[in-house]
Amino acid sequence: MTATRVLVLNSGSSSVKYQLLDMRDSSRLALGLVERIGEEGSRLKHTPLTDGGASREHAEPIADHEAALKAVAGELAADGLGLDSPELAAIGHRVVHGGQSFTHPTVVDDAVLAEIERLIPVAPLHNPANLTGIRTARALRPDLPQVAVFDTAFHTTMPESAARYAIDVETADAHRIRRYGFHGTSHAYVSRATAELLGRAPEDVNVIVLHLGNGASASAVEGGRCVDTSMGLTPLEGLVMGTRSGDLDPAVIFHLMRVGGMSTDEIDTLLNKKSGLIGLCGDNDMREIRRRIDGGDERAKLAFDIYVHRLKKYIGAYYAVLGRVDALTFTAGVGENAAPVRAAAVAGLHGLGLAVDGELNAVRSGEPRLISPAGARVAVAVVPTDEELEIATQTYALVVKKA
Repeated sequence: MTATRVLVLNSGSSSVKYQLLDMRDSSRLALGLVERIGEEGSRLKHTPLTDGGASREHAEPIADHEAALKAVAGELAADGLGLDSPELAAIGHRVVHGGQSFTHPTVVDDAVLAEIERLIPVAPLHNPANLTGIRTARALRPDLPQVAVFDTAFHTTMPESAARYAIDVETADAHRIRRYGFHGTSHAYVSRATAELLGRAPEDVNVIVLHLGNGASASAVEGGRCVDTSMGLTPLEGLVMGTRSGDLDPAVIFHLMRVGGMSTDEIDTLLNKKSGLIGLCGDNDMREIRRRIDGGDERAKLAFDIYVHRLKKYIGAYYAVLGRVDALTFTAGVGENAAPVRAAAVAGLHGLGLAVDGELNAVRSGEPRLISPAGARVAVAVVPTDEELEIATQTYALVVKKA
């Protein structure tokens, strides 16, 4: 029997999201979420997607990631999809930061684990949790290939002119300070799916991708290769996000320390958790912000305008970087569902060949689609992202190649 299934794990500090896919047709067999691991109120929600199975939810103590993955394995086994199945080819893990070391999906061994651990200082919130998930999965199935798929990998094709900051080179190299970018699996999937939507090969298409969720990032993709992206050393740089400030004069930090008397930890919390939309208007849900705007709330309107202003700046910048743009694509929760954001982001950009058709933009759909007017010089598209499928695809391709 040929093994064709891939289990995708996304291990956070207190959660594990998972999906089991059959790579013969990229179908999902099951998915679920374990949250509040090691805390009060921990629970597991599991949904089998074969034979019309109903979701199951368990609210019970889950002490650590090992207990979480054992609980996941139990739920999968109850559906005949256990981790001991000979049809399981590999487990694919999302790893946020791969630095410059990992440019492609990688089969995990002790040396790979050590390098991911060495990168913790540049991803202190994410890499430790990713490592815990990998180590736990290895302990449960030591005979099975464990594959790390890195958020940063897609962006390693950026030229040095885009990747380097203009600071002292020796200092930058000593502390690994450069622009790495994130959401790479999403940008890879969406840029490729956009080319498919246009009926063209990825290597023939230049795309600006706007991944707009609570975290948000933009990328300039030239012929299937990333040449620039908005996030940097960390996911803090770039667009205005749900709770992150995005681009900021670095001197603001010195000012807050010297004049505001704030500690580095307080500033870190401010910029990552109390800024962006929530800092501007108290809400980070775009639906609520639009509701408030419709009710005449000026603070919400200002937050929206700042958000859109930053989007326009990046669209224009990446248009200049690419020289020729074939498509502008919106994805992720806000990008896929917030028609007013899409309309506002391209408003006034007719000179760049960018416009949306009001009726097409208003349509809600889970399918990739064009929302630009017929005959537009630059296609404007909405492409639902599928990071789990991208991780599974990369994982399976690597395992099959090594077989």
